[in-house]
Amino acid sequence: MPQTATAWLNTTTANWAPSATQFSGARKHREAIEAKLDAALGIFGMFEIGSLRHGTGIWTFSDADYLVSLKGTRPESQWTTLNNVKAALQARYPGTTIVVRQPAVVCRFSDGDVEVVPGFYSDSGYWIPDPTGGWMKTFPTNHNEYVNDVNKKHDGAAKKLARQMKIWKYRRTVPVSSCYLEMRAAKHLAGESTYAPVIDLHLALKKILDADLAAMNDPTGLGSRFTATSSETKKVDALSKLVTAVSRARKARDFEQEGNHEKAIEQLKLLFNF
Repeated sequence: MPQTATAWLNTTTANWAPSATQFSGARKHREAIEAKLDAALGIFGMFEIGSLRHGTGIWTFSDADYLVSLKGTRPESQWTTLNNVKAALQARYPGTTIVVRQPAVVCRFSDGDVEVVPGFYSDSGYWIPDPTGGWMKTFPTNHNEYVNDVNKKHDGAAKKLARQMKIWKYRRTVPVSSCYLEMRAAKHLAGESTYAPVIDLHLALKKILDADLAAMNDPTGLGSRFTATSSETKKVDALSKLVTAVSRARKARDFEQEGNHEKAIEQLKLLFNF
């Protein structure tokens, strides 16, 4: 019996989950990074965040992500903090390429990238660099709980949908925030009573297009808005690719509903650049 479009999408989603050892090399640097930042800048601690922690990482693409809670007063410019963190880590790892990619400082180790997001604790949340400029308030624990709650409601579907949208992002080189896609996926399914993989992939992408990649209100009601892109140029590029993605996802949905799974899978492969 030929494979259905839903079965193909589910298998592809599972195949792009990171392996258990993908981040083991990068994680080995944690203690040294934490010790250096504490000595150079003073920190309260460092903990893992991001897609790996949330269970929505992508094989070969996702990084090991950490938020470091800095001591002291938050400066007016986020660049002061980012440059201080970069300088401290560059001094610790002089032979490693270290760059600023807001909101993080990225260490490109040979055994995996590590992203360090500097933050200042405030009212159970953290002020972190805003990719569009200045500072933004984030509540990583609460955001993770929100995604987990929606994920439980649909028996794991929220994280599956988030991973599918991230596969599209990386395979099609779409300059859009992974966090934005994850929260959009969760918000979409929060309002749905059932989950149909091919249909919901189309609906979630279409909602983002209909919103014109606008910044998204924090669904927990706690933090700053989630921005999709860091510049107008990147937004134009992302929107162009999003238009194509929505069209292909719609065709895949229509073919699936007609029972033409072969054509539906062809459209999904085009969507994900397979």
